[in-house]
Amino acid sequence: MTFQADQWLSAAYVDPAVHELRPDYRALLMVADGLVPGPSDATSETLLAKAEKETLILLDGTPVAEHAHVDAWREAFRAFGAKPQRTRPSVDALLCRLPQGLPRIDRLTDAYNAVSIAHAVPLGGEDIDHYCGPLRLTRAVGDEPFDTTEGGQPVVDCPAPGEVVWRDDAGVTCRRWNWRQCVRTRLTHTTTRAVFILDALAPLSDNALSAAGEALTEALSATSPGVQLSSKLIDRR
Repeated sequence: MTFQADQWLSAAYVDPAVHELRPDYRALLMVADGLVPGPSDATSETLLAKAEKETLILLDGTPVAEHAHVDAWREAFRAFGAKPQRTRPSVDALLCRLPQGLPRIDRLTDAYNAVSIAHAVPLGGEDIDHYCGPLRLTRAVGDEPFDTTEGGQPVVDCPAPGEVVWRDDAGVTCRRWNWRQCVRTRLTHTTTRAVFILDALAPLSDNALSAAGEALTEALSATSPGVQLSSKLIDRR
């Protein structure tokens, strides 16, 4: 059966309980079909190195915690009981590592990490072919399975009750909004079809979120010529 990106996106949603917590939350979902996966290479290195250099210049020594969008995400984490100093929002963690340089993971992850730091937007990518049912953002009951690793060994964890999580029918795909992704749906060297999630809170504007999406389109097109992209914006309206 031919994959229908628009149909897959149409089933994705954000539970009203999340918008009750943060009415300003928006998610830009982007589905990419025809990706070219693999180890980090010259193309992904160029994208990430350029973003690192330009972001360091833009920050100009300003503490990451003082960035308005990072601060908003820290507040959002505190609102559902997480401690952002221990479990940082994804973009917070990346920006804090900038002075030492970010790890090179693979060509797709490097590409989206470049967009994440350049636009100060939490951004994650997951393999659609390992999803079970629709993607949705909810507040956890507390018994949902989360496939992860500990000490290099596979383990199944569970989120705290009330924690904001991305999930599908099989369990949690990302804990604490954008903190840690599960093993089951992570990008690998065989991923050719993925969903990328861009998270936004005020004060990040809709135009700024759109610009981040356009930058991701350019980055994925550079690493995967011929990639086909579809998108969906979810907000409270």
